[in-house]
Amino acid sequence: MYGIFNDNFPPIMDGVALTTHNYAYWLHERGLDVRVITPYAPNAGAFIKSVPYKVNSFFSVPIPCRHPYRYGLPYLDLPFQHNWRKMDFELVHAHCPFTTGNLAYSAAQRQGIPMVATFHSKYRQDFEHNVKCKRVVDWMVRHIICFYEKADEVWIPLPAVEETLREYGYKGHVEVVENGNDFYTPKAQLEMMRKAMREELELIPDQTMLLFVGQHIWEKNIGFILESLALLQGKHFHLFMVGTGYAVRDIKSRIKALGLSDSVTLLGNIQDRERLKRIYAAADIFVFPSLYDTCGLVVREAAAMHTPSLMLENSTAATAIRDGVDGFISPDSPKEYARRVEYLMEHPELIEKVGAMASKTISRSWENVIEEVILRYRDIQESYKFKHAK
Repeated sequence: MYGIFNDNFPPIMDGVALTTHNYAYWLHERGLDVRVITPYAPNAGAFIKSVPYKVNSFFSVPIPCRHPYRYGLPYLDLPFQHNWRKMDFELVHAHCPFTTGNLAYSAAQRQGIPMVATFHSKYRQDFEHNVKCKRVVDWMVRHIICFYEKADEVWIPLPAVEETLREYGYKGHVEVVENGNDFYTPKAQLEMMRKAMREELELIPDQTMLLFVGQHIWEKNIGFILESLALLQGKHFHLFMVGTGYAVRDIKSRIKALGLSDSVTLLGNIQDRERLKRIYAAADIFVFPSLYDTCGLVVREAAAMHTPSLMLENSTAATAIRDGVDGFISPDSPKEYARRVEYLMEHPELIEKVGAMASKTISRSWENVIEEVILRYRDIQESYKFKHAK
């Protein structure tokens, strides 16, 4: 049995939670026994019942100021502990270095099996949001690196993510294993889907639809998006934002203060993946100026629906695209970002051309990715057996 461990899981709809689900789903589709280990989340029951693989959750509490995220406390959950001891894994894969990551490591040690750990996030920025003491943040980062140093293999979703790991102090070997996406629509259906959703969203004909999908937190550079669009007052655009997070209330206040109330709509958290896919299809430009993200699964989702992303120079996530070929890159300035949006609004044929290329070069299916993952898992297992047979 393969164990997939992560502290977030749907209905929390962030990139790592969706990655966890897709790993489990496609491993199961390939006939492998797989189990997800994750903290309990309210309203998760319907999603868990809908998936074909097994999910074991344990007691958790809300993380203050980080809604909807939760902190798992597995050692206070006696029924989970009873079942946990009976789980017989052949390999464990940790998608975070915290509670479930430590569970994965304890299982690996107890059962004498390999552990893979994927580095997904810029944890330092998360720590700095909640902890104001630099020494404490440095200690927390060192603790994170200690976890990855215990893994038998460390994976990253993009080559550029290695730079962040090295900055944190990790000196070991890394392997690049890309993330996939679960969106695909034949081009013949794409235009029908786009037209229907734009009508549902009540967009004016020829109005440029901008889209942001992700956590509504300041680390995602949402303030930058709003400041940029405030420079385009009177232009023919509308921004739709999908997601939730601790900053929703403040974001609404900022929208009002900048005079963008008629130009920005918050759609909230959308768990229906088919509906989200149609929203991606309806959009013209995916605005994603995040300096926080290491990979940006949402950029790949947008690309799958022929929607190109506008990103920032020197961002890790932007290393996946080529400016003017399969995406757009702007200098790190609200004024320059606004100018790029305005230029693209005036050149819809360029948006269409680049979006079509993005669907070919950026979007990779999970079905394809998981074939590579299985081969890597088996190589790791063989190497582990050989190493420990001596």
